[in-house]
Amino acid sequence: MLKHSRVNIFDVANHAGVAVSTVSRVLNGSTKVSDATRTKVLLAIETLDFKPSRLASSLSKGRFDNVAIVAPFLTRPSVVTRIDGALDFLDQTGHSTVLYSVSKTSQRDHYFEALMDQHEATGVIVISVPMMPEHIRKFQSAGVALSLVDTIGEGTAQVTIDDQLGGRLATNHLIEEGHSRIGFIGDLIKGESLKFSSSRERLIGMVQALTANGLTHDESLVKLGDHSAEAARVCAQQLLESANPPSAIFAASDTQAIGALVAAESLGRKVPQDLAIIGFDDLEVTSLLDLSTVRQHLHESGRLGAQRLTTLMEGKKIDEPTLLMDIEVVVRSSTKGERGSSLSRIIS
Repeated sequence: MLKHSRVNIFDVANHAGVAVSTVSRVLNGSTKVSDATRTKVLLAIETLDFKPSRLASSLSKGRFDNVAIVAPFLTRPSVVTRIDGALDFLDQTGHSTVLYSVSKTSQRDHYFEALMDQHEATGVIVISVPMMPEHIRKFQSAGVALSLVDTIGEGTAQVTIDDQLGGRLATNHLIEEGHSRIGFIGDLIKGESLKFSSSRERLIGMVQALTANGLTHDESLVKLGDHSAEAARVCAQQLLESANPPSAIFAASDTQAIGALVAAESLGRKVPQDLAIIGFDDLEVTSLLDLSTVRQHLHESGRLGAQRLTTLMEGKKIDEPTLLMDIEVVVRSSTKGERGSSLSRIIS
């Protein structure tokens, strides 16, 4: 890996196999770049650990308006949709944008320290990356505007949802459909992972709903794994092949719910007749799969996070720092109806 002092935009362009102008467009959040090319450039930036200074760009415009977006796992659809919402707003308002991809706590802390320098960014949007109280205090001391999306932090602007409520909504829907033995598939926290809390909070909501309805929570029906459809498939298969399998599964994300659908289909279980499945997020693919889910407004949350950041960058106050967005259950045939969900319908 090249050292920071030696890496420049030309190195990134060569590594990605694109023109320097293309790298510049990606760094500035331009929409005139294909998804495939953008991914190549972002991977090159991450591989080379390139940290572009936005000072010169800001000075040329006569103002500091550079924005950094810090987000995890750019392959996750929910994260990408939120980023897209933020970029849509920032592109319309003419702000330069740099995206930082974070996958572990040491990387998060390293980027945060760098971004506390106003020469690197005068505004930072943190999407789905857990924050520590000291991070927020340091950003505030440095005078760098901060806006959080899908993560929380005391004393700063944040756009979020009530994950426990989401867990209750999903579970209550399954109970209303006659299910009492409900499995859960969520995220396993391990090592130097970023320790996301949404999956755990949604499980807490599920237990709350079961208890409120006089039902027992069976811990053997909780399976945790990596956040992927394949890991969820394995978890779902373990549940379905157990001695006393659940009649329904609540997955902490649509990605994991898709893994459960694959497991059900491979084992010959009809959905929803043999197994009801509900996810969380309402990704675009869920309508194609007839997958019931808890809808949260991903694109809008990113847009609002960016809007609130620019308000702070203009020196204005936000009356209500915490914006709690609405969520709702979207009922499709994976939990209700006779047609059932089938992956073969969208790939045949």
